[in-house]
Amino acid sequence: MKCIKAPAAETELTDAAAFYDAQRPGLGNRFISEFERVAAILVDNPALGTRVGANLRTICLNRFPFCLIYRLKDSEIRIIAIAHQKRRPDYWRTRVEEPKPDYVVLRAAA
Repeated sequence: MKCIKAPAAETELTDAAAFYDAQRPGLGNRFISEFERVAAILVDNPALGTRVGANLRTICLNRFPFCLIYRLKDSEIRIIAIAHQKRRPDYWRTRVEEPKPDYVVLRAAA
């Protein structure tokens, strides 16, 4: 299994690392190391995260208020977002197309 970051997730990773490094030199590298640690765990245990949609899962980082939003597809883990836990919840949903249900909801007659 391989792990791939979407371009937007790559941007979020570098932006967050730069923010942490500005707060305290070296903290950005710790953030990236934590990301890499969790990504390596996912490669060995791809279904470890909590389901948040069809083929979408989330797993949180330790020591940093971020979660990885990822999709399992074939032999690939695709990281969709590296999302802050307290800011703009669910903003990343615009990046994924959820499959439409194959059923129709009928309304009851009045």
